Amino acid sequence: MQVAGAALATLGLAGAPSGTSFAAQRSTSGGEEARSLDELYAAARTEGGGLTIYGGGDFKEMLAPIEQAWAQRFPGVAMTMIVDYSKFHDARVDNQLATDTLVPDVVHFQTLHDFPRWKQEGKLLPYKPAGFDKVHDTFKDPDGAWTAVAAYAFSYLYDTAAVGGAPPRSVQDLADPKWKGKIASSYPNDDDATLYLYKLYVEKYGRQWLSRLMDQGIQFQRGTNNPGDAVRTQQKTLAIGTASVSALASPSTEVTWVLPTDDPFMAWGQRAAILAKARHTAAAKLYLNWLLSTEMQAASNDFGWPVRTDVPPAPGLKPIWEYDNAHLEGFAAFMADRAEVERWRQTLTLYVGEVHGAPSPTWLGLHPGAHY
Repeated sequence: MQVAGAALATLGLAGAPSGTSFAAQRSTSGGEEARSLDELYAAARTEGGGLTIYGGGDFKEMLAPIEQAWAQRFPGVAMTMIVDYSKFHDARVDNQLATDTLVPDVVHFQTLHDFPRWKQEGKLLPYKPAGFDKVHDTFKDPDGAWTAVAAYAFSYLYDTAAVGGAPPRSVQDLADPKWKGKIASSYPNDDDATLYLYKLYVEKYGRQWLSRLMDQGIQFQRGTNNPGDAVRTQQKTLAIGTASVSALASPSTEVTWVLPTDDPFMAWGQRAAILAKARHTAAAKLYLNWLLSTEMQAASNDFGWPVRTDVPPAPGLKPIWEYDNAHLEGFAAFMADRAEVERWRQTLTLYVGEVHGAPSPTWLGLHPGAHY
């Protein structure tokens, strides 16, 4: 699954250019944004031109709630949200920068390895939204080049009624022949987060277990939403490599998303950044401040975990960084080692086969969302 110029000046009042508003002066005096959302909204409206975001995800409707909430809260700044797999969006951004045809102002992707590289290349606008000091250190660049806006997790889930009184005790049990023909999964060789999850499983239970799992006749599809959808529509009983949006905040009697205690699972912070060549930096700053506000961070409990230390997770859950078996740092290190990613991708392809089917967001081309 897959939610982001020049550096902020550190000018004091005496050094501010004539005509600079007091609110704008305050925003650059301490490193972290000091303006309110209403002040930022006024600046974005003055700037004009709206806001374009490239968001990593499996289908457009996944991020539609963000668009809807934005339109209600900030009707004077039009938003265009383009959703695609992060691995396509990041290449798209690189290509647009290389051809001087940049479309998005903000990106938020699962491809964690891109952000340090883009920072080093000077392609990101260093910026610290309000509340930056409350964001857990795992989820932010110390210089403000990027900040995660929500934390997501992948594990496995099952149809509570269909498994009866004998649910799988761990992912190891999914290789039991009684589940043959009843499992759906996203392709691990198509999505790096799912790939890392499978890697964790193989490292704990071995490749013989993986062979037995592949004998189960798993239904593989593109898009990490599809396995969970197959269970929720009662096509399959179990799903691997997916998140249950509702199960975290509102445990369902129909679907059980497994937050393991002994098995590994994987989680990451969806990193967001403003591009240095963004044309609508005022709107982009408003957007990041809004996503990191305590109100929106609390709302993130509907689909994952907040990244702020002062916003509690959903009832019954700990902050995501307190789960050692979530492998937050491990996934970031894995994503940074692209040779290791490819070794595991090709290894899983030997077991799973080649990826088939069109991407779930469809093919979007070189410049989706362009207005020129």
